[in-house]
Amino acid sequence: MGPEGQLRLLQSKVLLIGAGGLGCPLALYLAAAGVGRLGLVDDDVVDLSNLQRQVLYGTDDVGRPKVEVARDKIHALNPDVQVDVFSTRLDSSNALEIFEDYDVIVDGTDNFPTRYLSNDACVLLGKPNVYGSILRFDGQASVFDAREGPCYRCLFPEPPPPGSVPSCEEGGVLGVLPGLIATIQATETIKILTGLGRTLVGRLLLYDALAMEWTEFALKKDPACPACGDNPTVTELIDYQGFCGVESGAADRVQVPGLPAASVAKQMESGEELLLLDVRDPEEVARAAIDGSRRIPLAELEGRLAEIENWKRRPVVVHCHKGGRSARACEVLMSAGFEEVSNLDGGIEAWSLTVDDNVPRY
Repeated sequence: MGPEGQLRLLQSKVLLIGAGGLGCPLALYLAAAGVGRLGLVDDDVVDLSNLQRQVLYGTDDVGRPKVEVARDKIHALNPDVQVDVFSTRLDSSNALEIFEDYDVIVDGTDNFPTRYLSNDACVLLGKPNVYGSILRFDGQASVFDAREGPCYRCLFPEPPPPGSVPSCEEGGVLGVLPGLIATIQATETIKILTGLGRTLVGRLLLYDALAMEWTEFALKKDPACPACGDNPTVTELIDYQGFCGVESGAADRVQVPGLPAASVAKQMESGEELLLLDVRDPEEVARAAIDGSRRIPLAELEGRLAEIENWKRRPVVVHCHKGGRSARACEVLMSAGFEEVSNLDGGIEAWSLTVDDNVPRY
């Protein structure tokens, strides 16, 4: 790299979206490498459950804003780095303004609305988007740069159905996995800034931690891509929550009633007629399950409604890990005409904490 490459890093500006599992090691490696200015975007606070994978934080930091703790840790490592903190949620109203002043955008988020938002903002501004994603034992990484190759929408034109892909909080993640994927992202960022080597533009790396295997796929620019294709239709930032089906208007949204775990347990113990429907994935069920529950993964629910047709006019209580996917499942059931549908508040996590501690937590 030499003095010239080091000077390029010193003069560079990198924005990290998310100060979580990926953002923490990214911030450390880029600061240690000598990147002169780092921006951090995250509106969350440190939680005890983060510490298994978010290596910037300790128990004394619980409850503090992540970007503030991250700034302090970065300055302790390299006091010469300028750290810009944005303790806000990235959305269509602020993304272009925040992105504009940085050379490279690094996506360390864990949700689809922000990924599509980041991609579209990078395409509109002509900036490289260093992408990473993790879940359970698998990770993936790439560099999306519409000036040279495909963008994120070329690979994923449409988001998956809401709730069909669990978050890291719901589905879990191997604690060391974010460090590995973030190291790749940091490497790609340094290569882009210094002009060294061949980047991951046009390539997608998939990593399977259980098999310790890497797989590489070639990616091509999609001429029909709505963001970077020959005739783009995404010419401004849109409502990404609505695009991904995460939220709908209040008038259209199905109101899902909730039930505490203790109340559901009492109903089941009394012999009251009740279907407890578990919509988690099979791997999660293998870790922990509530006796007497029926299992249909959320991704298969709409295609298997006939299996529970006889419960259309009887009480159905749906649960997942912590309540997010089961809320979506309740909406599916209610839209299909099921009349007495409730969501188990807090999911199987709440069941383990308040009803039966023999049910393992994960």
